[in-house]
Amino acid sequence: MGSVLVRLRNPTRDIDMRGPMTVARLLNRLDLNRESVLVVRNRELVPGDALLADDDEVEIRPVISGGSA
Repeated sequence: MGSVLVRLRNPTRDIDMRGPMTVARLLNRLDLNRESVLVVRNRELVPGDALLADDDEVEIRPVISGGSA
């Protein structure tokens, strides 16, 4: 049986989670706010309703905003 490999940033760590599941469910399990992170699979952003299959690898990156003065 496979699992979804989740790469988290800040701090950097890898977690294996049993799939399949939606991105929203994954973030709920990790207690992460959808508006505060980007979820990337195969170099593409994935929406909250996207289904993550066993053997998928995703990266969760914090949203960083900035501006100019």
